[in-house]
Amino acid sequence: MTVVLDTGDLTVAAGEIVALLGANGAGKTTVMETILGFRSARPVRLFGQDVTALPVERRIALGIGYVPERRRPFASLTVTENLEASSRLPAIERRRRVDEMLAAFTMLGERPNARAWLLSGGQQQMLALARALMDRPRLLLLDEPTLGLAPVVVADLFARLRAIAVDGTAVLLSEQRASLALGIASRGVVLSRGRVVRSASASELLADPHLADLMAGG
Repeated sequence: MTVVLDTGDLTVAAGEIVALLGANGAGKTTVMETILGFRSARPVRLFGQDVTALPVERRIALGIGYVPERRRPFASLTVTENLEASSRLPAIERRRRVDEMLAAFTMLGERPNARAWLLSGGQQQMLALARALMDRPRLLLLDEPTLGLAPVVVADLFARLRAIAVDGTAVLLSEQRASLALGIASRGVVLSRGRVVRSASASELLADPHLADLMAGG
């Protein structure tokens, strides 16, 4: 498979879901911000190109979709307006893509004119994911996407992530709950104090009796 993301100690290939694991404060968000260009802690290659010197907007334009922690929709905008505002596509294609997102995410399609602040947590998370998918990214970054969500919403979210990966998108999923993330990932990378302390297949990590200690920095 084609390597989409490479930071030296972290790689993600096209069509692969990689779980970025660690306790709160382990450095998961820092890794996401480094990939996006908000930080310059380490060299980054995206889609075969060294982007270390590129600013955030140039990196995103190459094909990154980002779902930040706590979702962060434009609270005063409607569902449709949020989707439109997140896209760089030409107007006609953007409108077509909005229709596709509303059809794919039925809980959004039922409330296209609702203001984002009126949505439930699950609806806001699906809106955040739909926004990130508007421009058909090649790499999708998700920072703690299950935070505060009911199990049924998490199951729906993860089913969608599997389908996105099957279509060829590389997915990097940051998560504190290791067993949850490793349930859909092919590989996992464990962080502690900002360092990679373990990288292995999902099945190996799930079977590792020391995983909890590694994630806690032990």
